[in-house]
Amino acid sequence: MKYLNTLPALALATGALTTSAQAIEIEVGYAYSSLFDVTMERLIPEFNKAHPDIEVKFRATYENYEDGTNTILRESVAGDLPDVTFQGLNRQALLVEKGIAKSLEPFIAKEADFAKDGYHQAMLDLGTFNGEVYGLPYSVSLPVGYYNMDALRKAGVTELPKTWDEVIETCDKLMEVGYKTPMWWGWSVTGNWFFQALMWSQGEPILKDGKVNFDGDAGLAALEQMKKLFRECDMPNLSAGDAGVPFNSGEVAMYFWSTSAVGAIERAKGDFELKTGKYPGMGQQPMGLPAGGNSVMMVSTSDDPAEVDAAWKFVKFATSGIGAALVAETTGYIPPNKAANDLLTDFYAQNPNKYTAVEQSGLLRDWIAYPGDNGLAITQVLYDGMESIVTGDSDDMAALQEELVEEVNDLLP
Repeated sequence: MKYLNTLPALALATGALTTSAQAIEIEVGYAYSSLFDVTMERLIPEFNKAHPDIEVKFRATYENYEDGTNTILRESVAGDLPDVTFQGLNRQALLVEKGIAKSLEPFIAKEADFAKDGYHQAMLDLGTFNGEVYGLPYSVSLPVGYYNMDALRKAGVTELPKTWDEVIETCDKLMEVGYKTPMWWGWSVTGNWFFQALMWSQGEPILKDGKVNFDGDAGLAALEQMKKLFRECDMPNLSAGDAGVPFNSGEVAMYFWSTSAVGAIERAKGDFELKTGKYPGMGQQPMGLPAGGNSVMMVSTSDDPAEVDAAWKFVKFATSGIGAALVAETTGYIPPNKAANDLLTDFYAQNPNKYTAVEQSGLLRDWIAYPGDNGLAITQVLYDGMESIVTGDSDDMAALQEELVEEVNDLLP
């Protein structure tokens, strides 16, 4: 059992006389420090109030969800797993298949009030495999549009675009008034999320029954849509980490990204009016959109029941009404349970930019995971394909589609 003496910290925090106390230590790993550091800074004090006997130690932050999964795979081989890990919704299956993630069913069965927490079924399903829950949804996102309303008004645009053709028309107007880079579209977001968004917009998953499903008209339309956006809006090739900077500075007027970044952008943006809008569709409203975000999974290898129980208490608290509400307040993610929504009624009324994704929640679809040991390699193949459109190295989308289909087929089990 790992114990940490917390008497000095508790005494300073409460200002009260205490007797000798020890806390069970659990280790936790999560991704995207720029998004979640603020959340964790608010979550831990609340968790400590509820569980003063548990000390949470954070491991080095994962750079992104792919890095998070690779890290857990390495730590599993080395026998050095944390107790809890936050993993991308599309990466849970691999950890279940490898036997790394623990089923949460035994813990849920002991919770008399678990159902009262009101986890949304569609979100709970994202972490359910073979009828058992392995991951509780922590932060669920959808793609949205971020708009510099001062820039749009300067270009004579009064309504937010509803389709990508309208986005391109807006790009033309923005370029006419001096915006060299009117738009940035998040092709580089983790897990080929925006490619999947274009597929789901047409009602099609990127894979179907474990086989390639972007080899038909929907896949070609998605690639052609990317090319048209990149070319006609003169979009530069920026990394995911750098993409928000020119928007925050006012150089880019439209930014299409995850709703998860609302809080970070509000804290970093320049002196302009920010407004979020529903994700545009391909000629019409999207038929569906992939659910991004992450879940909390238990991967503890401890044989100490007290440590395992402490890990479960953290998992439950983080995804509870209080924990989930903090995620929504500090980021822009959709709360995974109804209890959080009840706590956020006034908050959303005062923060409409963070409500946009909630309005789209009926469009939630699976963020497809690529099966087998080559899942991460498939992600990279599609990433490289999309980047070749941005850089101009690929101009024939039918040829690119054929190449990607062949490569992915070779990597699928």
